[in-house]
Amino acid sequence: MRLIVLLLGFIVSLVLLAAAYGASDVPLPASPEDKAFTAFVADFRSTALANGITPQTYDAAMSGISRNPRIADLNLNQPEFAVPVWTYLDDAVSPQRIADGKAALLADGAILSPIEAKYGVPREILVSIWGNESDYGRAMGNYNMFEALATLAYDGPRSDYARPQLIAALKMMQREHYAPQDMTSSWAGAFGQTQFVPTTFLNEAVDAEGNGKIDLWHSLPDAFASTANVLSDAGWKTGKPWGYEVILPKDFDYEIADLDYLLPVAEWKTRGVKTALGGELPAGEERGAIYLPAGANGPAFLVFANFKTILKYNAAAAYALAVCVLADQLRGEPPISAPWPRDEKELTRDERLALQSALAALGYDVGKADGLLGSKSRAALRAWQKAHQLTPDGFPTEDLLTRIAMDAKTKTGQ
Repeated sequence: MRLIVLLLGFIVSLVLLAAAYGASDVPLPASPEDKAFTAFVADFRSTALANGITPQTYDAAMSGISRNPRIADLNLNQPEFAVPVWTYLDDAVSPQRIADGKAALLADGAILSPIEAKYGVPREILVSIWGNESDYGRAMGNYNMFEALATLAYDGPRSDYARPQLIAALKMMQREHYAPQDMTSSWAGAFGQTQFVPTTFLNEAVDAEGNGKIDLWHSLPDAFASTANVLSDAGWKTGKPWGYEVILPKDFDYEIADLDYLLPVAEWKTRGVKTALGGELPAGEERGAIYLPAGANGPAFLVFANFKTILKYNAAAAYALAVCVLADQLRGEPPISAPWPRDEKELTRDERLALQSALAALGYDVGKADGLLGSKSRAALRAWQKAHQLTPDGFPTEDLLTRIAMDAKTKTGQ
């Protein structure tokens, strides 16, 4: 009994001590993951120095950072890939986003006019990128850029992306004399009004104000001009459309509905493709591709080179569509007319990986099994659909996953 009383007294003393000094002041032992991350940061120092980073810059930027588990989780669930495209567009092209964008076109017209004239990129596209990237500057990200990039660089599917970005962020700090605590970013290391990544900043950022410094966080002229410079260098075609919504004929060959399958507009016209209103396609020999963001049961678009230019800014097709559709709305054009298949459920990353694994087990070339369903995976899905007398639109659904998994199970005997 005396021993129990003594133990209870000891526990009460520990509780009171923690309350007096605060639980945050009681250090917790470092986990193996934390120790490995600390070792990575120490080892990466020699890589940074070999790339021209001074010891002072590295130590100022990297001291005190820690691995951020939240970033590691977000890395596997990007919104462009983790939600249905219609849900993504509901947010990206919401009535509020449109209203705010129109207000920005009026308020910032004096800034946008000379930039539009110099680079040939429409102001609506620039404002749309601004809205989609940071909600017009309201959501630029509040992560420590170095902690975010180091977390991604340490381990995971984007380490090859993050390591050069981390070097570039250090070069930014060194060249522009930024204070490291001021270099806030998204979880992926993108920053500023239009969410540049550090390597793009080093190659494309512009001092539009002519004040001897580039500030993509606070200077709209610098942000708009830098964004326009990226698109111009990527091949933006002045005066040309990004694309438009179309209607496909009932006998359309869905195997050729792919961003890499280009035909002149005149050829699409002979294949029965119509405008969204059912009229004839505009005249012209510009080459375009049919894009089906939700497969054969959703809207269809005829997209051109400028759409692919937006993809060079952000490689997610849903993002490029959001930018282009919002820009159209800012010009007062009608919204997408065809309905979305909202009853379909977006596959999770694990389900997409399972789909790729099942297709690979059946002998189809899916490329890298990463859960992102790139061009090879879509081609493999189309091939399976065609072999089973289904519409080969390459759009993954729960029903297709179930059928393909069963097919693979039957073939392998597992």
